[in-house]
Amino acid sequence: MSPILAEFIGTAILLLFGCGVVANVILSKTKGNGSGWIVITWGWGMGVFIAVFSMGQFSGAHINPAVTIGLATAGLFDWAMVAPYILAQVAGGFFGGFLTWLAYKKHFDATEDAGTILAVFSTAPEIRNYGANFMTETIGTFILIFGIFYLTAPGFIDANGNMLESITIDGEQVGFGLGALAALPVGLLVFGIGLALGGPTGYAINPARDLGPRLAHAVLPIPNKGNNDWSYSWVPIAAPTVGAVLAALVFMLI
Repeated sequence: MSPILAEFIGTAILLLFGCGVVANVILSKTKGNGSGWIVITWGWGMGVFIAVFSMGQFSGAHINPAVTIGLATAGLFDWAMVAPYILAQVAGGFFGGFLTWLAYKKHFDATEDAGTILAVFSTAPEIRNYGANFMTETIGTFILIFGIFYLTAPGFIDANGNMLESITIDGEQVGFGLGALAALPVGLLVFGIGLALGGPTGYAINPARDLGPRLAHAVLPIPNKGNNDWSYSWVPIAAPTVGAVLAALVFMLI
């Protein structure tokens, strides 16, 4: 499988689990309605686990532009592959949001509150203050990327015991930041971030997690869906990028 396709599939899996668990908890007339924040954070953690475990062997399963940018900043991923990876991740996020809508279509139709519908697809702050919201997302993403640097091996070990920062796939050099064996600790890391830091903003910590499904919300024929809150959408894109770069710089410094 090409690494670009793997990033698309992996991010779609992540968003199907993530948007799906939010839909189950907050949409009308679902079996899981009202089951709470622990269920949501656990669902996101499992989404990361499954996506990384299944796609890590093909692309490293970044499934997050912040991961891709952080690894590239630290010199552990080829900058030439950053844009293709990010485009695949955003497209995968869109498709994951679309699949969630298919799975819960009747429940979207039965939900009247526009804010609840949007919350399935994208993040929003509980207290809207762009400076504070930006700081929260930056801190959360910093912890994510910094943790990934130490929880996972940024490459492969060859037969001579040497760390390889990239391998050749279909004639292209591709660097890898995550591997399938690192799936569980990374899933637990995301679970922990959700529990500890998710309250203020809903912990996007991933531009594709927010932008892809938000675009799906914009085009899907959902009754009562309201607007897309584009005025906030820049925060879960810019802040995770800043957090990723800072984590990479600190990692290189120490």
